[in-house]
Amino acid sequence: MRFFKFKRLKIVEQIGIVFFSAVLIPMSVFGFIINNVNQQSMRYQLRESAVLITNMVSDEIDFFTDNVSGMLEHLAFSLKYMQNDAIRLKYLIEVQEQIENCEEIAIAKNQAEADEIRAKNKTNNNATITVNLHNGEVLVATFSLLALQDELFNSLQDDKRQIYILTNDGRLLASHNFNDEDFTKTMSLLPKHLRKGKPVIFGDVKNQPLVYVKKENPQITIIVNTTADVTDKMINRNRLKIILSTIAATLIILFVTALYTFYLYINIRQLFKGIIAISKGNYERQIRLLITAFTPHEIVFLAFEFNRMASEIQKSYKQLKKNNVELKQLNEFRSNLIDTVSHELRTPLTSIQGYTSRLMRNDIVIDEETKQKSLRVIKEQSERLKRLIEDLLTIPDIEGMRIRVDMDSVYLPEVFETSRILVRNKDSREICINISEDFPNVMGDKTRLEQVFVNLIENAVKYAYPETPIVVDTAVVDDKAKIFVKNQCDVITPKKLNKLFEKFIRLDDNTTRTTRGTGLGLFIVKGLVEAMDGSIQLYSDKDCGFCAEVTLNLAGANEVVDA
Repeated sequence: MRFFKFKRLKIVEQIGIVFFSAVLIPMSVFGFIINNVNQQSMRYQLRESAVLITNMVSDEIDFFTDNVSGMLEHLAFSLKYMQNDAIRLKYLIEVQEQIENCEEIAIAKNQAEADEIRAKNKTNNNATITVNLHNGEVLVATFSLLALQDELFNSLQDDKRQIYILTNDGRLLASHNFNDEDFTKTMSLLPKHLRKGKPVIFGDVKNQPLVYVKKENPQITIIVNTTADVTDKMINRNRLKIILSTIAATLIILFVTALYTFYLYINIRQLFKGIIAISKGNYERQIRLLITAFTPHEIVFLAFEFNRMASEIQKSYKQLKKNNVELKQLNEFRSNLIDTVSHELRTPLTSIQGYTSRLMRNDIVIDEETKQKSLRVIKEQSERLKRLIEDLLTIPDIEGMRIRVDMDSVYLPEVFETSRILVRNKDSREICINISEDFPNVMGDKTRLEQVFVNLIENAVKYAYPETPIVVDTAVVDDKAKIFVKNQCDVITPKKLNKLFEKFIRLDDNTTRTTRGTGLGLFIVKGLVEAMDGSIQLYSDKDCGFCAEVTLNLAGANEVVDA
């Protein structure tokens, strides 16, 4: 017979039990221990701070005494060389005005007269400092104790402790936060025999330390009293801080635990839903966790593995779709290549074939002029085929970044002159090349540069307005050579302009083609220029029509090749 039935607890119930046994009870015990340790620490801090304040006041008095004594000794030394009483009196008045809190500086004829001044200052609650002069006279300085007291306790304005400065006969010279009742009580606790030199703690209340220090020069006693208000403020306030901190820590832990339980419960429900969806055949189901700092690694790992397995089919489909897109692009490239090559090859081959057949005929007589014209056409069309083949062979090298260039110092005027000769310019269009003979050499491959500028100038010739010149300008900007190839044509839209560096892109499409070309010229030009560590940019506006700007590195600032 079973007396009880074991009930498996839920996560929330288990966390509640763990929180009570592992948090609330230990926090209460630790709070009690910390409170006691803090009280001992505060008690020690009160004693040390009382000693520190005693030493501070003592140091302030020593500093004042030494400073004034030094000044009076310096004054006595100066008076030694002044024989005229009027000059000495005037000098004393000037020094007196410079010494802060000094009420009077006088010269006593002997020690008895100096003692009379000291007794008078004692009656008026003033401080007296004397220095013997060389002729038996005594230099006497009188200071206001009230003014000295303000200066002495200036750095302790915010401190609530009581400070007393007494003479050896028990007379109160100065005080801070004076209270008659507390002063009487403190004096009753002061030992009859005082030790000299070092601060001594006395009194019978451990949380209210009293400290005194008896000094020889000057002969005074400094007493620091830690009042009940100071003790209660420091100990009770810290005790309250500890209690509030313990409560706040408990509430924070409770909040974090509740937040952790909430997120854990939500994520576990997501796992349940995913498993149920898979069991019903929904293989596209993805688990979306609410991932925070409270999400366990195991939950994240399970969700990741679940989503990975469920997404395998989706990945296969996406890969197949991607392959289809690539095949479509390759097919489009092949179609463009075949269309371009077939179109560009057909015309020169037809011309070559026609003129060759004409020259080979024996049934007609061909005059020398016709023969030369036919050979010239065959040569031009052969060069056209050669350039087309070179362009096609350059494409794989540019795309694979394998193009080779022989970098050397190049004289641009010579390159432009060669390019002008190689350009196909049937209309004899004017090509203006503006470059000085002393233009700096550039770094590049001479043959490739000729190929670049032949392409750019031919491209400008093809699309320029009739009977308008092609202009090539040059300049040196920021230690770079700038070459501008310009023509006058219709303004090209930015969208079209950005695509001109792509393969098989032309300003006129296949249906409206009015000029010959493969659409590879600017693509090849860009690849060659960048291979020579240069750059190229295209512009189009109403002022210049179309402009290709080529930037090349200079070979040397002062290097010039004679033309």
